[in-house]
Amino acid sequence: MTKTPAKPDQQLLHLVFGGELDDVKSVSFRNLHKLDVVGFYPNYAEAYQAWLGKARETLDNAQMRYFIVHLHRLLDPATQTSD
Repeated sequence: MTKTPAKPDQQLLHLVFGGELDDVKSVSFRNLHKLDVVGFYPNYAEAYQAWLGKARETLDNAQMRYFIVHLHRLLDPATQTSD
């Protein structure tokens, strides 16, 4: 399948969130009620900067992990765009 390049002004929604894991070898959160929703971002570059900031803040906690979710792909799975 050919990916369609994103237009510079096109909004590609991303979510950054994280939390403490039960085990660093899996993605099972210790407490879902304590997930940290960092925010929603209009493109991958801004989401990455937010992710990087939170990852650096929690560097001392090996169990803490942050993730970037490509919401634009979930909202329109037929559209494959590059970040």
